[in-house]
Amino acid sequence: MQLDKLRGKELDQLFQAILSLTSIEECYVFFDDLCTVNEMKSMSQRLEVARMLNEGFTYNQIEDETGASTATISRVKRCLNYGNDGYQLALDRVHSEQTG
Repeated sequence: MQLDKLRGKELDQLFQAILSLTSIEECYVFFDDLCTVNEMKSMSQRLEVARMLNEGFTYNQIEDETGASTATISRVKRCLNYGNDGYQLALDRVHSEQTG
């Protein structure tokens, strides 16, 4: 499993730091320091692609709306189908917070 290769003190520290953030504004500040604008856009684009795939959008619709390449869309779809369910977990929680 890929996760086992990644596990370590530094990554644990990163995830603990992310979990310590308590607002969207804190996330903006932290990720602005941590990532480039392009890295943040790429991550948010992948999550949006995952949401749209879950909702049944076609590759063409997703490409038109997000600007994601078909390779990115395929990669996200593979994660949705055969990954660790991380996208699904996050999307379910965001959806329940928005509706609940």
